[in-house]
Amino acid sequence: LALEMCGRQERPLAVLFLDLDRFKGINDQLGHRVGDALLRAVAQRMSGLLRSEDTLARLGGDEFIGVLPGATADEAAAVARRICAALRQPFELLGHTLHLSVSVGIAVAPADGGDRDSLVRHADIAMYRAKQENTGGYAFFTRALQERLTRTRHLEQALRGAIDAGELSLHYQPLLDMQRLRLVGAEALLRWNHPELGAVSPAE
Repeated sequence: LALEMCGRQERPLAVLFLDLDRFKGINDQLGHRVGDALLRAVAQRMSGLLRSEDTLARLGGDEFIGVLPGATADEAAAVARRICAALRQPFELLGHTLHLSVSVGIAVAPADGGDRDSLVRHADIAMYRAKQENTGGYAFFTRALQERLTRTRHLEQALRGAIDAGELSLHYQPLLDMQRLRLVGAEALLRWNHPELGAVSPAE
């Protein structure tokens, strides 16, 4: 409904994908009763930072979605910063003082997608970038991020068949003792030469 409305009015719409950091540890150590109370407290704290036209929903586990009709990228980032700051404040629940943070991915329509599924998927991709780069922060979806993820998945699939296809080879790099000028060993290096991708960087 928000997408349809913003589309008619030619206004942007931001989707926030939020994943709580360290929640699983709290849930496992202190039990589901404390975990459920923490989820309710988190939702209440985040709801207080949103406008009446915004929507906050829990997808499951420790993942939430925020839908911000009319929000630009800058406005979505400001909301994400407020949420990150608010959730860094300790929670006093059932006799426990609990600390956690949240990683937030942001996708903005129409630039990052014009339908619900693509926006949620792209915000999810951005959330993983935020989690990798800086626990308790936010990141925007970018096409470069999408391309990197697509290539990673392609490499993962291709690597599964690389041995059977004979694409992997061993190379030996000599280790020299420069004082005595003699060979003391060798480092065994595995190299992958893909028929379409060519020589795949070991770092990749």
